Amino acid sequence: MNKNTIVRTLSGIAFLGLMLCGLLINKWAFAALMCFVLVCMLVEFYRMTMGSDYRVSQGLAVFAGLTFFVLMFLASAFEQITMKYVALTFLPMAIIMINSLYAKDKSEFSKFSHLYTGLVYIAVPIALSNLIVFRGGEFSGLLILSFFIIIWSSDVGAFCFGMALGQKYGKKLFPSISPKKSWIGFWGGLLCAVIAAVVMNLTGMLSYPMVHCIILAVLMDVAGVYGDLFESQWKRHFDVKDSGNIIPGHGGMLDRFDSALFAIPVGALYLLIFGLI
Repeated sequence: MNKNTIVRTLSGIAFLGLMLCGLLINKWAFAALMCFVLVCMLVEFYRMTMGSDYRVSQGLAVFAGLTFFVLMFLASAFEQITMKYVALTFLPMAIIMINSLYAKDKSEFSKFSHLYTGLVYIAVPIALSNLIVFRGGEFSGLLILSFFIIIWSSDVGAFCFGMALGQKYGKKLFPSISPKKSWIGFWGGLLCAVIAAVVMNLTGMLSYPMVHCIILAVLMDVAGVYGDLFESQWKRHFDVKDSGNIIPGHGGMLDRFDSALFAIPVGALYLLIFGLI
C-alpha cells in the first residue's frame, strides 16, 4: 500500500467520523457540521469561478448563505422562532447587490452572477436539510444519515465497478464532461444504492415500505449522478482538477458533497409527495 492510499484511507475515515458525529450527536453538532461544510463549499466554488476578484462580495455571499442556514436551523429547532424570520436572509442578499454598484473595476462584472449561482446551488439545499432532521422541534439525524449511506454506497459501487470493468468494456456515461465515468459504473452504483436501501429497510433504519425504499434509492442515485456531473462541468470549464484540498487525497468539500446537493433534495421531495415525512 503506497503513501497516497494510506493518506486517502485515513482522511476518508476521519471524514466519515466527522459526519457521523455531526449527524447523530445532537442538533448543535449538526449545525456546526453543516455550517462548516456550507462555508467550505461556497469558498471553494467562488475561488474556482471568481478567483481573487470581488473578494468583499464573495465574503458577503458566504455570509448570506450562512445566515440562511442559521435562520432555517433556528426556525426548525425552536418553535417560538417562526419561519417568517427566514426572510431576513434578504438583507445580506440586498447588500451584495448594492455592493456590486460600487465595484470600481466592472470589466469582469459578469462574475457577480456566480455569487447567486453558488447560493442557489449550495446554500439552499444545505439550509433546507434542516427540514429533514427536525420534526416539531425534535432532532433526529437518522433519515439524512440514511440518505448519505445511499449516496456513499452509490459512489463506492460506481467506483469499484467502473474501475474493474468500465474502463475496458461498455460505453462512457458522459465523455464530454467526465471521461472516466462509464455506464457499467452507473449500473454498479445503482445496484449498490438499492442494496443499501434494502439492508437499511430490513434492519429498521429506513422504516418505509420496501417498494418506497427501492424507488427512493433509484431516484437518489440518478440525481446524485447528475449532481456529480454538474460539478464536473464547472471544474472542466474552469480547468481545475479538484474544488479544493481540505480532505487529503479526496479533494475539496464540494467534491465530496456534489452528489448530495442534488440527491438529498430529490429524496426528501419524494418522501414528501407520498406523505412519508
